[in-house]
Amino acid sequence: MHETIRVGELTVTFLKTRHETGNTLEVYEMTLPPTTGAPVPHIHRDYDEIVFVMNGTITWTMNNVVTILHPGDRMVIPRGTAHFFANLDETTARIICLQTPGVMGPEYFREISQHLGTDSPDMAAISEVMNRYGITPI
Repeated sequence: MHETIRVGELTVTFLKTRHETGNTLEVYEMTLPPTTGAPVPHIHRDYDEIVFVMNGTITWTMNNVVTILHPGDRMVIPRGTAHFFANLDETTARIICLQTPGVMGPEYFREISQHLGTDSPDMAAISEVMNRYGITPI
């Protein structure tokens, strides 16, 4: 198990990094307290993602379609698909994310966290980091 990285209110703990899998995939656990979510809607240019809901309820918007996921549910997010997620529930949610191929690693989340630590996040810096890791903010 790797360190837990705090990204704003979210936490991310890698189970397997791209460094351990030869860039084949990465797997991490993310916890989302109530009323938290992705900083911005975005597109993964170079990888596919599957999310598995372990606890709580997560609201996903993918290609402008809203889906509410509960424990045991999963969602496949093909590369190039616009999406956003948020925990709109009153309890903390926990998801497992599998991305293939692995392109972000813990480095991405560490860099993003540096720009979310204030009351007014530096969205230009966040966008720059996202773009370097193959993520297009929209």
